[in-house]
Amino acid sequence: MERVGIVGIGHTVFGRRADANVQELACAAFRDALADAGLERDAIEATVIGSVPEYHKQRSLAGVINEYLGLAPRPTWLTEGACASRSAAMRTAWRAIRAGVHDVVAVIGCQKMTELSTAEILALMGRVGEVQWESSFGTTFPSYYAMFARRHMHEYGTTRAQLTAVAVKNHHYGAQNPLAMFRKPVTAEKADASEPVSSPLNVYDCCANADGAACVILASEHRARGLRQPPVWLIGMSCASASASVLGRASFTGLPSAERAASEAYAMAGVRADRIRVAEVHDCFSIAEIMAYEDLGFCSRGAGGPFVEERQTWIGGRVPVNVDGGLKAKGHPIGATGVSMTCEIVKQLRGEAGERQVPRADVGLTHNVGGIGQYCFVQVMARDE
Repeated sequence: MERVGIVGIGHTVFGRRADANVQELACAAFRDALADAGLERDAIEATVIGSVPEYHKQRSLAGVINEYLGLAPRPTWLTEGACASRSAAMRTAWRAIRAGVHDVVAVIGCQKMTELSTAEILALMGRVGEVQWESSFGTTFPSYYAMFARRHMHEYGTTRAQLTAVAVKNHHYGAQNPLAMFRKPVTAEKADASEPVSSPLNVYDCCANADGAACVILASEHRARGLRQPPVWLIGMSCASASASVLGRASFTGLPSAERAASEAYAMAGVRADRIRVAEVHDCFSIAEIMAYEDLGFCSRGAGGPFVEERQTWIGGRVPVNVDGGLKAKGHPIGATGVSMTCEIVKQLRGEAGERQVPRADVGLTHNVGGIGQYCFVQVMARDE
């Protein structure tokens, strides 16, 4: 069975994008991905759109975007998996190519979150959890992760300073990323003094909603060869799920969906966790990044706090993580986040990340979580030797 390669990437600036609607954001990312791949629009056989429709005034988004891009009547799909919607789109496109249905597919993640008020967004996010027995009684997205943080502190001695270390690192690299929403570093003192959100989480422990889009173009191996860019191969792809209700989970210190998806992706790729040279993980909250280190096998269970405190996830450490700023500094347009992660890993494996370049990056990973871990998608990517 032929391999599937990433042959083009495109990415808009993330932030409050009052200058563009969601179709225009998607088009900008798509146009840049075509140029990067050296392809004409007619080469695209299908599109898969990753987005969460509840956050838009526009419904039937896939058809609207496909028409705006001038791709109708070619097929298009919309995938939704909360914050992992784009990874669901990637998996759909990958499977279509592997099955021989298509040779070249564009995957576009896009979200225009500022069309809704903060109150509307908070209400929608709260309903990502189990509605009947949890969100109806007041649970919110930050409160779920605050519970995870409290339990991690209780079981493993994780400290407030270690949570802050995640924010400091990600804002450090976000300041170097021209596409990031927040382009200023933050000190530990400023992060610790920020307003509380849900104890023990403060403002700087939480990512920000944003507008933006990102696009990757996937191609079968025989089409990928000879294009403008050397392909980055998708060598490990997996997804897993967990209960929507946290009451049904055995532990609050990790995400079982992430651990399972990582194990399966490593097995497909034929690598172990220590072979990953650079990673993008779903740092919707600082504790989420610490749990990801452990779920992905970068360190042992409970050692995530010291791992970041010792700068093992900085460039020069054991495995650099979120060196584009992550969700924390880059921003989190829900449907676009996973594609954005893939774009960063492709840049790293091509050696195109500039001052954020990780030395000897030849194998990379993305970890994209939907909801409070109901879904998790893990991808392993590699370049040719």
